[in-house]
Amino acid sequence: MLTEEQAWKLLDEVPDPEVPVVSVVELGIIRELHCRPDGITVVVTPTYSGCPATEVIGLSIRETLQAAGAGKVDMETRLDPAWTSDWIGDAAREKLRAYGIVPPDGRAAVGAAQPIRFVRKTLTCPRCGSTNTERLSEFGSTACKATYRCKSCLEPFEYFKPI
Repeated sequence: MLTEEQAWKLLDEVPDPEVPVVSVVELGIIRELHCRPDGITVVVTPTYSGCPATEVIGLSIRETLQAAGAGKVDMETRLDPAWTSDWIGDAAREKLRAYGIVPPDGRAAVGAAQPIRFVRKTLTCPRCGSTNTERLSEFGSTACKATYRCKSCLEPFEYFKPI
């Protein structure tokens, strides 16, 4: 049987399959863990309902915990409250930047009476530090990212949108 602390440490080593420099814990998609003598229940909130990595993440979580002797691993998906990029920790934001993805800045404009608003921003290039950047596409390799280009070093980069 694993303790909750052991399980959290193990899951902090499970990389996001789309951005492997951050873990599923660092992204804030693991909401709760419930350890029992015969296994563990992991409560997960996917980054968005259509995320193509959700199945792979669940499989990685289950394999990691079972390999460490957790016994039966039950997965529970919780969609309320919806995941928000506000749940990405500061250390993970720096890892994203070092990887070449500009992390979301500020807080997501999510509230009971507010729609999500994607505001055009002047972003700082994660490679050269220039603010002379432009958005090429509202959507990048996944719907949660936008594609930008630095006009100084001419390198493309992605921006993890606040949602």
